Amino acid sequence: MLHIEIDTSLTSARLVRVFEQLRRDHGSLPQVLRTDNGLEFLGEAFVQWAKANGMALRYIQPGKPNPNACIERFNRTFGEEVLDPHLFLRLDDVREAAHWWMIEYNEQRPHDALGDLTPVEHRQQVAGSSTFEVST
Repeated sequence: MLHIEIDTSLTSARLVRVFEQLRRDHGSLPQVLRTDNGLEFLGEAFVQWAKANGMALRYIQPGKPNPNACIERFNRTFGEEVLDPHLFLRLDDVREAAHWWMIEYNEQRPHDALGDLTPVEHRQQVAGSSTFEVST
């Protein structure tokens, strides 16, 4: 997981800023983004930005979360482990809890789907086994 954006609502323009930050921090964008039909993903600002940046948008069928099962499972886990156990008084408190949880999720928690490696370990392993060579 690269980022969690916490707020009372997210606009299409805000989503563009988040993806621009992800590109700056990680160097690239996904070629295809599978998402639900939230207004932020349908908004003109994001749709046009995605198109201009070569990112194809693939929307799931409305009311059918199964095609997006991975994110649905993530949302359930995040809800059960961060949101449900606490009564937050401020958005900054939610942001801080999400920040620390994301570090634990990426750096300390092994994932079955990654061969019991953490996402950081898996990324390092994949990068270390790459046959990609840079020409000089």
